[in-house]
Amino acid sequence: MRACDIMTSPVIAVTPDVPAREAAALLVSHGFTATPVVDEDERLIGIVTEADLVRGRYTEGSAGDTPVSSVMTTPVFAMGPGTPVVLIARVMVDDRVRCVPIVDGARLLDVVTRRDLVRALARTDAAIAADVRARLDACAGPGRWTASVHDGEVSIDADFPDEQSARVAVALAEAVPGVAGARVRDTTERIVR
Repeated sequence: MRACDIMTSPVIAVTPDVPAREAAALLVSHGFTATPVVDEDERLIGIVTEADLVRGRYTEGSAGDTPVSSVMTTPVFAMGPGTPVVLIARVMVDDRVRCVPIVDGARLLDVVTRRDLVRALARTDAAIAADVRARLDACAGPGRWTASVHDGEVSIDADFPDEQSARVAVALAEAVPGVAGARVRDTTERIVR
């Protein structure tokens, strides 16, 4: 599973001139803990978090009309859409980050939040299996490949004509939110991956 499979969409961002009070209202109304700050070309230049707003208002005495640029965190750490979710989760836990902007170059695409990770974790094996089967059927035709899921781990059984087909099946499964890992077995019990 990669960032592009679970990122929050559409992304809601603010510009650096937005008053801190408006950014706070935006966070509250959407249930966010942070929002990216972008320039006029949608390039990521910072992030404003609940902690930034609280620190600015209550410990530094900023007024509510102080611009976000005065309280935002910059530089901001971002990742690409192909970043494995495991790496994003590690950064969130180790660095105590709640929101990771996802960028293409410097242009903001979306964000991945802790809530996105928890949402993927909360999916049942049955829901994951249904999504995996739908993707496999769309690629190879109905019933050609079968899949089972246990604790987020997907096993795909089929008579694969080549390793490329097996890799495609694994990639399709790993793109489903909630999948912890995927492997394939051909019908001769040879483990492909």
